[in-house]
Amino acid sequence: MTSLPEREEAPAPPPDSPREEATAAVTPPAAVASSSSGSDQKEDRGSRQPKASILSGVFTPPFAIFEGQQQDSSSSPVCDARSTKSSSGSYAWSRILRRFVGSGSMWRLLGCARVLTSGDVWFLGKCYKVPPEEEESGDSESDSGHAAFLEDFSSRIWITYRKGFDAISDSKLTSDVNWGCMVRSSQMLVAQALIFHHLGRSWRKPPEKPYNPDYIGVLHLFGDSEACAFSIHNLLQAGRNYGLAAGSWMGPYAMCRAWQTLIRTNREQADAVDGKENFPMALYVVSGDEDGERGGAPVVCIDVAAQLCSDFNKEHSTWSPMLLLVPLVLGLDKINPRYIPLLKETFTFPQSLGILGGKPGTSTYIAGVQDDRALYLDPHNVQMTVDIAPDNLEADTSSYHCSVVRDLALEQIDPSLAIGFYCRDKGDFDDFCSRATELAEKANGAPLFTVVQSIEPSKQMYKQDDGLGCSGSSMANDDDLDGSGEAEEWQIL
Repeated sequence: MTSLPEREEAPAPPPDSPREEATAAVTPPAAVASSSSGSDQKEDRGSRQPKASILSGVFTPPFAIFEGQQQDSSSSPVCDARSTKSSSGSYAWSRILRRFVGSGSMWRLLGCARVLTSGDVWFLGKCYKVPPEEEESGDSESDSGHAAFLEDFSSRIWITYRKGFDAISDSKLTSDVNWGCMVRSSQMLVAQALIFHHLGRSWRKPPEKPYNPDYIGVLHLFGDSEACAFSIHNLLQAGRNYGLAAGSWMGPYAMCRAWQTLIRTNREQADAVDGKENFPMALYVVSGDEDGERGGAPVVCIDVAAQLCSDFNKEHSTWSPMLLLVPLVLGLDKINPRYIPLLKETFTFPQSLGILGGKPGTSTYIAGVQDDRALYLDPHNVQMTVDIAPDNLEADTSSYHCSVVRDLALEQIDPSLAIGFYCRDKGDFDDFCSRATELAEKANGAPLFTVVQSIEPSKQMYKQDDGLGCSGSSMANDDDLDGSGEAEEWQIL
């Protein structure tokens, strides 16, 4: 069995190239692969899939073997010495297996190259310390190490290209292959926010069914039909005024505004029907200074955030959970290197939801960083549409999870991106503001975004009277579009 070739840097492929992305194979769980460039994916795909398939046959779902043993041993009563001995044996075997999974031995055995090197990995606000291979202990009681990171990574919601769904509007398209990666990346970011809200940051996908109703409920929201609140069908409909259309690629700014419109519409419909909320938090799409997104760093205004929370709660309380989306353009043809250390530090925020972005024309969901590499979930895999009913706790959810860790040089990221943050309560928001302020002070005059208490009336960019719990920015109105009804060019870089 041969090893994967060494990581290479290669020119970025054309947007959503069929050569790179239109593969009918589902990425198998419980494998790790390096994917530094589009050309690497083409050259290595044949050699990676068999290796991943071997690994998938051994560990499906991730860590199911040792997690199941530990759960069984802890849940059954200890009746006699024999049962105690059996439990101890299971625990010992689980420790050995976890040590093997976390070490480099397994990856060498399977001919796979490890993406991670020794050092700190920051993944959605959590730090994993990956020691050199010869020093890895695989301690099951520890939150550090390669195995613990992989368990966390494989529990995140993975949303990819789908085929076989009902046609989108009048387009007759029944698949989003080669054009829907930005939509899918944004769905992943929002899905993590909902998982964090309902189940907490420490949640991991359990190895056994029945699943948690909140987990199944979140997956249902992202199904591929108009009946699912946050489907690709409904997102494209909500974003039509920002240039979103089936079959066309779109940028992160337009995608953030589409989410704003969809959540506003969703709440209006909920109020009119039964009052049940699919999106249990306020949404704040952060705009810029006096020139809006057209110039200057975006400004997080504390007073605006407070008003959005009050609107969301219908003025019954002063604060609510909040999702912040911060669209940015950090360069022209490529990202300005001065912003890279700042982007890396946002992953250390406990509120981090990662980045909506990727290579030019190829969107991914960047959820972590190590050194100068971005770690991401890749939507460019084609899977059949699945229908997960909200009450089906025995559903097969394997197509919504992936353990293939792909990486990308931070300097290769498209300068047009959006950062996400989830703040559970007022204390969490205050902590976010404190960290963001410290980050801005390190920026030497070029911050990613800034934090202020209030905005001067002459620079007021927000309408505070919509009462819908979304960003009240006037940028959300159709007046922001030019006379042709299309989004301005800079918005969809």
